[in-house]
Order: sequence, then structure tokens, then C-alpha cells
Amino acid sequence: MTRSMRCPPARWLPALMLGVYLLGPAPAAAELRVVATLPDLAALAAAVGGDDVEVTALAPPNQDPHYVDPRPNLILPLNRADLLIVNGLELEVGWLPPLQVAARNGRIQAGGSGYFDASAVVRRLEVPTGKIDRAMGDVHPGGNPHFLYDPRQARRVVAALAAHMGRLDPGNAADYARRAAAFDARLAALAGRQAARFGALSAAQRRVVTYHASLTYLFDWLDVEAVQTVEPRPGIPPTPAHTAQVLSTMKARDVRRVVQESFYPRKTSETLARLVDGAVVVLPGSTRFDEGEGYLTHMNDIAERLYDALAK
Repeated sequence: MTRSMRCPPARWLPALMLGVYLLGPAPAAAELRVVATLPDLAALAAAVGGDDVEVTALAPPNQDPHYVDPRPNLILPLNRADLLIVNGLELEVGWLPPLQVAARNGRIQAGGSGYFDASAVVRRLEVPTGKIDRAMGDVHPGGNPHFLYDPRQARRVVAALAAHMGRLDPGNAADYARRAAAFDARLAALAGRQAARFGALSAAQRRVVTYHASLTYLFDWLDVEAVQTVEPRPGIPPTPAHTAQVLSTMKARDVRRVVQESFYPRKTSETLARLVDGAVVVLPGSTRFDEGEGYLTHMNDIAERLYDALAK
């Protein structure tokens, strides 16, 4: 669901670049300075890197990742980064490229030694097969980009990330591999445990409506069926006619839960839930990395919230 976003005006760039250099060299710290576009990616990097990395997340956890504000203060960590981890599949296309240009760091440009695209190693869902046009809404040509809602996909990212870190920092390659293997085991255990719990629910309990088509990987992992979206098309606000159609589907299929992330508007979702005597299930959009939360804790929290709502 590619979206156009506000990018820094071109007139900012000379002043921003000058500010980067005036601040001078960074103090010696970890072996690798890592910048991740999203908090989930930052949490995965921290789990693999441990004390050998210094990790910065560009996006806050409570903001739609399509619409991150490209603030000037994000340029300095990018300028100093040894490694930039991006989600890919055009999720950051509206705000990251101008920051990369302003950072003047060749390592973190696409194709550079310090550029890691997580989407390159995952199993992509909802890859369009036909012609794409704007009438379809904000559709991503390479597939649905929200794969970090599935710890099975995160396992692929962790393994590839450890290998990439090892190439950039050979002296600590064994430690990156060791941490990645230990973390992979914990991801596998979480994925299996929660999938088994959801599998014990009836098919009717596992039917939901979702606001935006961003929970596809979560539902694939937990075998939850999204019968419809509140948005008529990705990124298009709900209309009265489409809302009436969603309500009809919910009544016909006895769906009583509307699931969405915290950063999407709730008015229409709450109306639908009220009309079917159901509830809106609000999930946190990303790991609270800035508060010290880890990816495993975040994903377990999401699964627990969803299970509690569906099991009622």
C-alpha cells in the first residue's frame, strides 16, 4: 500500500548536510552502528548484535510506518551508520530516500555494503499478478510489506541479518551467529506455541474483519480468516456503502471482532462492532524499542490480546 508522504523540502538539504559535518566525528562505541527504519527491525538487530552493536530506530512505535515524519534529526545517525536495515517492498518509499541522500553515506545506499533489505529473504504474501493502477488503492507491487507480524518470517530475517553483520564485522561473526541461533529457537517456540493455541479455537471464532490489509502475515501464522476490510481498498477511507456491505457480511457470517492497529481511526470499526454486539481489538503497531521492549515480548503480547478477544 504505497503512499505518498511529506518529504523534507529540497531547500533543507544543504543546511542539513552542513549540520552533519559540523557535529564532528562520533565517539568510539560498539563495533557496528546500526540504524533500522522500524522498531521491530531495531529489536531484531539488537537481539542478534548484543553488546557489539549500537542500534537506532528511525520510526516511533506508535506511528503508521507508511507515514513516518522525516525529521532532520534522523540524518545524523544515518550519516554515521555502518548498517541500515530497511523493511523494503516500498513501505518506506515516501520518507526514507531523501534522508539517505541528505546523510551522504555511501555505505547505506541501496546496493552498498551496509544496506540490508529484510524483504529480500522473506516469503512474500499477496504479490499482485496483474496490472496495478491507482484505482486499486495503495497496493505494493512486490507484495504485502507487513511480514514482521509473523515470527516465522522474522526467523528468516534474523539468520540473514547475522550473516550480514558478520561480513561487516568479521571479528564478531561467531557471536552474531550464536545469538541468532539462540534467538531463532525462541522465535520458533513462540510461533509453534501460539499457533497451537489458535488452532484449538473453532473456525467461527477465528473469523474477523480488519481495518487495513496489514495483518495478513499475522493471520497466516495464526490461521485467522479476515473476511473483509473496513477500508474498501488499501489506504482508501471507508465509505457508507462499503461499511454497509461489511456489516452485512459480518451478520451473515457471524463475525463479531474488528481487528486493527492502534494508529488507524476507530470510529467506523467501533460502529460496526456495536451493530453486531461485538468488539474492536486494538493491537500495538510495533515493538516499543525505545522503552526497552523486545520483539518476542511484542509478538507474544499481540498474540495474547488477539486470542483473548477471539476466545470469548
